[in-house]
Amino acid sequence: MITLFSPSPVEQISFDNYTLFLKRDDLLHPDFSGNKARKFHYFLQNDFPDIKKIVSYGSAQSNAMYSLSVLAKMRGWEFEYYVDHVAEYLKENPHGNYKAALENHTIFQMRNEELGMRNEEAVLFIEEGGRQKEAEFGIEILAQEILDWQKEKGIEALNIFLPSGTGTTALFLQKSLLTLDASRFTHVYTCACVGDDAYLKKQFFELEEDEKYHPCILSLEKKHHFGKLYRDNYEIWLKLQQQTGVVFDLLYDPLGWRTLLAHPEVMSKPTLYIHQGGVLGNESMLLRYERKYKNIEN
Repeated sequence: MITLFSPSPVEQISFDNYTLFLKRDDLLHPDFSGNKARKFHYFLQNDFPDIKKIVSYGSAQSNAMYSLSVLAKMRGWEFEYYVDHVAEYLKENPHGNYKAALENHTIFQMRNEELGMRNEEAVLFIEEGGRQKEAEFGIEILAQEILDWQKEKGIEALNIFLPSGTGTTALFLQKSLLTLDASRFTHVYTCACVGDDAYLKKQFFELEEDEKYHPCILSLEKKHHFGKLYRDNYEIWLKLQQQTGVVFDLLYDPLGWRTLLAHPEVMSKPTLYIHQGGVLGNESMLLRYERKYKNIEN
């Protein structure tokens, strides 16, 4: 059983003339930080005596993949992870989450078709990014932490923002906040980092049919392609570090902050941004950005 540093601290920060609060879930645990700590809390706190192996899938630099590799190593289980491809450069020069997962004896497999291991005995099957019902267990704890902090600070109306991949954290956070205390005016806002708004909404419906529990999706006018290098993303990531002293994730947070700043109406009320960790993956992203945008000074 792993003990997480919970509740995570909340800091007040200033960025681009806005003052808001930052929930430092990135400080929960070095191996289970941010939304991984919340999504996988159920599997960290419960015993699974019949399980021998974890099976999951996704990208070769997934933060969730690394956390699952730690969980498997800790429990003495095998960890089999399916990917569509692994770049030759990454195979020859392992780094970031991929390298860390290899060091934890992750078995990488090529995914050629839909995985059919969901009901196999002795196998714990985890959906990509931890998108499953068990995630609600840990995210409800996050919601209670926020409500307790909100009450302590005397904040009646609070807006919460976090960028989304599968949307699991944002969805279960909004649902938990409404379930735990519907009397408070606490709203969750998010943006789609993987796919478009329609894709994210589809993810919400797969986990929760009742739309009253769905977060509000914000977007930018210009389409964003997941994993593509954008100068605007790199510049805001550098600026965030300069102005706040906090290192954010390079894959999700830049789009998150750009989207939030494009919707100042959200910050007309006290606003809490959730830092969901993922900075281990910065090693690979930063190398790519530094190669492409050499003229941008840190």
